[in-house]
Amino acid sequence: MKTITGFFKDINRSKVLLFMVLPGTLWFLIFSYFPMFGTVIAFKQYRFNKNGFWASIVESKWVGLDNFKFLFSTNDAYLITRNTILYNIVFILGGLVLSVLMAIVLSEIINKKLAKLYQTGMFLPFFLSWVIVGYFTFTFLSRDKGMLNRIIELFGIDPISWYSEPKYWPIIIVVVSFWKGVGYNSVVYLAAITGFDKSLYEAAMIDGASKRQQIMNITVPLLKPLITILTLLAIGKIFYADFGLFYQVPRNSGTLYSVTNVIDTYVYRGLKTTGEIGMSTAAGLYQSIVGFILVIASNAIVRKYDKDNALF
Repeated sequence: MKTITGFFKDINRSKVLLFMVLPGTLWFLIFSYFPMFGTVIAFKQYRFNKNGFWASIVESKWVGLDNFKFLFSTNDAYLITRNTILYNIVFILGGLVLSVLMAIVLSEIINKKLAKLYQTGMFLPFFLSWVIVGYFTFTFLSRDKGMLNRIIELFGIDPISWYSEPKYWPIIIVVVSFWKGVGYNSVVYLAAITGFDKSLYEAAMIDGASKRQQIMNITVPLLKPLITILTLLAIGKIFYADFGLFYQVPRNSGTLYSVTNVIDTYVYRGLKTTGEIGMSTAAGLYQSIVGFILVIASNAIVRKYDKDNALF
């Protein structure tokens, strides 16, 4: 067992590295771990009073699991759960394929200045807020002056009232999500590809391997551990939805709720109507617990078949 003196010597020896991780550690402590004490609100009828936030928690009435009924006893429970899960499955699988494909294409561009230009162009949408993206989408889909309606009118087709037609929105939501996020996600895979040993590709070229064979037999297998880790982390968020995407882009249109209402937007609208903070806390706790279970289960499956690629 190390002595206290040895412990402090190790800290002193690694102080530079510890200072490097300090900002990230503080971020997680303040925004991830410290707020966990507030999850008790999920089991209380929270009422804020003049004694302050924490005193209000202590003094609020216990209601047990009543707050969770907000999600499970409503007629919309199946609808919002279905939408959240199905959209996330598409985002995970489609985003993975497009991100890896885009990273491979960028890595194969010989002109690196041109590759940087393409990368910047695809990366830029990630920095736009969903409010701005929502207005961009509206300029395309507006019935009166929308660019898309102007185009289809040229072919003799009547304008479509996009914000009143639910059947189009699963595709619109997916396309907008990929447009905004795939460029950013591809950077992670591109960074990994850049670090691969070039001698492997040189040896493959000497053996007469085509570019497609190099990608399928070298690039993709080497990306497999990273793909597995990022996919496992994404599965943990499968019960979460991007609030801005599902609220701002459809412009909170009531006629589209059947295909755009997810857990996060449903909880937000419920909070606006009832003001019950305990209900929103219960929903967040439910999402976290289910996400944790899914990550553990998915990792166990990966570990069973490929131990080296498991998350832990």
